[in-house]
Amino acid sequence: MIPELRRKQFEKEGYRVVGNHSVVKVCEYTKKALRAEDVCYKCTFYGIRSWRCVEMSPTYFCDHRCMFCWRDIKYVYPKWQGPVDEPDDIIDGCIQAWQGLLNGFKGAEKTMQPRFEETRTPSHFAISLTGEPTMYPKMPELLDALKRRNISSFLVTNGTLPEMIEKLIDHQPTQLYVSVYGPNEAVYRKTANPFTADAWERLQKTLSMLGKFNRSVIRLTLTKEWNMVDPEGYGEFLKNIDFDYLECKGYVWVGHSQDRLTLQNAPTHMEVREFAQRIAKVAGLKIIDEKENSRVCLLMKEDNANRVMTFEEPKAFKVVPTAEAVPEYLT
Repeated sequence: MIPELRRKQFEKEGYRVVGNHSVVKVCEYTKKALRAEDVCYKCTFYGIRSWRCVEMSPTYFCDHRCMFCWRDIKYVYPKWQGPVDEPDDIIDGCIQAWQGLLNGFKGAEKTMQPRFEETRTPSHFAISLTGEPTMYPKMPELLDALKRRNISSFLVTNGTLPEMIEKLIDHQPTQLYVSVYGPNEAVYRKTANPFTADAWERLQKTLSMLGKFNRSVIRLTLTKEWNMVDPEGYGEFLKNIDFDYLECKGYVWVGHSQDRLTLQNAPTHMEVREFAQRIAKVAGLKIIDEKENSRVCLLMKEDNANRVMTFEEPKAFKVVPTAEAVPEYLT
């Protein structure tokens, strides 16, 4: 299903193709976590162990061509085509490929060996690497298969397949992310460049179902001169949606987005924080955490600010910068 030219490009960029349509890659924060240099904001906010997190997607098909996307949007398809691999085959293949990519860390001087040993048993799947994951026809079965293996899952979607989102109510990921690309349809269309004419309406249907999920997040990838506009408009848009968390994350000038945008489109953390504060004031939210080097703020409703965020650990933890000081549970 993946054209040979695209397959070669994937491998050149560090991806591994699994089966007919899935891809996996080692996140830079996984590498940093193995060297005790840093962790992903998902570790800071939610307790996800970056060194045990498999970043993957069951498809590279997508119905959006987002301007800020670090992927190559020339290789997107708005509808599923070709065979459909089985969920367990995808999981096994992704784990095997991910572990193979990490083999060079074994015995390396800077590697925290207890963490490397834990990569042999991944505990989390970030289903967000490329494409629109909910296009995969067997997504409910994939999530169920991960649960049977005691692997948590964060599923990221652009929300344009509410039919699949409705199916997932009975087959839930650990946390559902919905990306919102603008405070109104005009900004959304300009930034996300969707293939379908009714993408905005379909997103609204997805957002209306968030209250039926155990944990849900709305994600804003804020890009200056594109969708980092009208924070009060975002606040008005968000205040009547039933979600748990809001992530305001600044666009980073990396990957293929460098062909479409400039460094000036990437906001500083201070700009993201100020924008988030203006959203919060209108939407009744509160900033409860942030990670400056990731340019991201985490918000939630003020009347629910004491909700326990983490599920892997009793509380979120900040990983120390040196291998000498190791969290107690790794000693």
